[in-house]
Amino acid sequence: MIHLNVNGAERQVDVDPSTPLLYVLRDDLKLHAAKFGCGLGQCGACTVLVDGEAAFSCITPVALLAGRRVTTVEGLGTAETPGVVQQAFIAEQAAQCGYCIPGMIARAEALLRQTTTPSEALLRTAMQPSLCRCGTHMRILRAVRRAAKAMGGGVTDPAEPTS
Repeated sequence: MIHLNVNGAERQVDVDPSTPLLYVLRDDLKLHAAKFGCGLGQCGACTVLVDGEAAFSCITPVALLAGRRVTTVEGLGTAETPGVVQQAFIAEQAAQCGYCIPGMIARAEALLRQTTTPSEALLRTAMQPSLCRCGTHMRILRAVRRAAKAMGGGVTDPAEPTS
């Protein structure tokens, strides 16, 4: 039996310790925000927070997560009360197909927990491991800038004005 803290709740799952976190989240805990993209930790669709840091859940065995806090997009807000980053993504209409967006939101949340005043270069470096195949990267970057501002900070040298 594996014990996990997911979105602030203690959970127990009966899985092989080598099972990727993504499969446990989706199949056992019915949390479907994180997506399977490449299965290699290269596209970011599976990104979640582990102790506040962005992590590829498709390559993270659950055995490594004992005593650590896992947060998925479901843990950042609800449809009725979205979190700050989620609100910014909605306001900027950053989703096209939406497949990568939970990973993008998780990655943005990790960055903004680290600093609400990132430079444009830090923002772009932090978001780089997540890929959007629809071409909404500029809207996604705008959403992260908006979220930083909403959190009381702001990108120090934004590539474009923040709304």
